[in-house]
Amino acid sequence: MEKKKIELEFQVKSSVRILFQCLSTSSGLSEWFADDVTIKKDYAKFVWDGSEEEGKVLAKKTDQFIRFQLDEYEGTDYYFEFAIKTDPLTGDVALIITDFADEDEIEEQTLLWESQVGELRHILGG
Repeated sequence: MEKKKIELEFQVKSSVRILFQCLSTSSGLSEWFADDVTIKKDYAKFVWDGSEEEGKVLAKKTDQFIRFQLDEYEGTDYYFEFAIKTDPLTGDVALIITDFADEDEIEEQTLLWESQVGELRHILGG
């Protein structure tokens, strides 16, 4: 079944530098995204409730975005990405999450991301 691309935007009260640390480092991601995360060079390992997912960092630009692809999606166009957008007028910082989900799982996936970002906001103090 073909997965649909979903893009979610969340306002985040944080400096770009601190937010990027939370999105791109083992320790940052372990605080809000997964129980344990290991990132070494382009290799990434995520642990949720004792279950391990491995993948790689497909692309990264400091303070702008990081894109991961889990091994199970190797050879496909599926990935998940955290991008940071700053409003040039207000300076507001937004986190844009791009992910892919089956048509019947989009709502569930969106709720999961909202919950995860809620945890991230809590850690950032906002």
